[in-house]
Amino acid sequence: MGLRLLACLFHLPTAVIYGSLSLFVSILHNVFLLYYVDTFVSVYKIDKLSFWIGETVFLIWNSLNDPLFGWLSDRVFLSTQQPGAEISSPEVVLKRLRALSHNGPLFAISFLAFWVAWAHPGLQFLLCLCIAIGSLSVFMSYAVWNKEDFFSFRIFCIVLAFFSIVGFTLSTQLLRQRFETDGKAKWDQASTLKELYIEKLSVPQEKRITLAEYLQQLSRHRNFLWFVCMNLIQVFHCHFNSNFFPLFLEHLLSDQISVSTGSFLLGVSYIAPHLNNLYFLSLCRRWGVYAVVRGLFFLKLALSVVMLLAGPDQVYLLCIFIASNRVFTEGTCKLLNLVVTDLVDEDLVLNRRKQAASALLFGMVALVTKPGQTFAPLIGTWLLCVYTGYDIFQRNPLSNVVSAQPKLESDAVLEPTLRQGCFYLLVFVPITCALLQLLTWSQFSLHGKRLQMVKAQRQGRAPEIKMI
Repeated sequence: MGLRLLACLFHLPTAVIYGSLSLFVSILHNVFLLYYVDTFVSVYKIDKLSFWIGETVFLIWNSLNDPLFGWLSDRVFLSTQQPGAEISSPEVVLKRLRALSHNGPLFAISFLAFWVAWAHPGLQFLLCLCIAIGSLSVFMSYAVWNKEDFFSFRIFCIVLAFFSIVGFTLSTQLLRQRFETDGKAKWDQASTLKELYIEKLSVPQEKRITLAEYLQQLSRHRNFLWFVCMNLIQVFHCHFNSNFFPLFLEHLLSDQISVSTGSFLLGVSYIAPHLNNLYFLSLCRRWGVYAVVRGLFFLKLALSVVMLLAGPDQVYLLCIFIASNRVFTEGTCKLLNLVVTDLVDEDLVLNRRKQAASALLFGMVALVTKPGQTFAPLIGTWLLCVYTGYDIFQRNPLSNVVSAQPKLESDAVLEPTLRQGCFYLLVFVPITCALLQLLTWSQFSLHGKRLQMVKAQRQGRAPEIKMI
């Protein structure tokens, strides 16, 4: 039976195995994004200063680690004018698969560090955020989430981590074995052809460019600059939705929907973006990524304005908006990787690189946009406190607000005020994000004829294009 299972696994399509790696990341990452703020605030009782310090340090580390590893991975490809080794050469691919096989299980183990109190809340928050750090998991998580009794949720997270560790180990081993088996003949043939038909000219080896020179080149890449401005806002909005989803459910819908309905909304908001992207990708093939992303920004703006006009008392419309807001925002995030691959091609053409520095460019995008992940909880909690006086770091926030003005307001009056504040936070954040994104996205020119020229130049079928 075991041998038969292994045989079935080995014959799985490569795309399925590769996609499973994304699954093993998602089942942990989605639960992390949804509950880590509420866990440290409500369960571990972290103080505001420690929370802000932890998020600030995380902002710096989270922004720097991607470009750092990208530079270490791709600096060999930054010299220009010479045809070099393919980015998919066996040494590079196998090196990255080995890294995944080791770091994937470590990522799963680091996930567990959030849900067991093992140090002072401030220190644990800082360390957990900075460790090298499946939507179905979100469905199930809501059923076991309980701030008062955390044991069931901890067991749930342990099971998730174990599943992810086993999955990472099996998937990376299968990919390495398949890559070594299927690719060996092709590499041998390519090496033989090079030795037989390509004359190696005795030219001096070209000096690789430095990081400072690379950053100077990137600063002249106009489309890259406009893209990261837009994407910074998108990352902020995605993580804002994830961090404050429980708060919106609690204060806008908890007394009007059942627990199962809340679980359904939560799960749909994480699964639907993956399903929607199948349709979005077909639209991208027909209309182009630029037009589809722009349309999603207009849709986000329109839905938010409609919800603002309808008000917080339209329960069914509110349920649809809370879920659709996450669906379309997350869907946009997933499409933006297609834009980064176009920017990789434009970077190669504009700077005449011998090979595309894809990992490094993805890292530089992360350097500028990852701060949005930290800004989301910080700005969100600040806006909520400023507008309503509700401080989530206080042990009894509503009673504390009541005691400040005992003669004027009561607990019964302040709860609607908090509900109204959550509602305005829910609708005004996407409205603001959509307006800023439409402005920046209108300046992005890597689409239409220019994109076709870049693709043609990459394949050596068109004259050189100049920097705009």
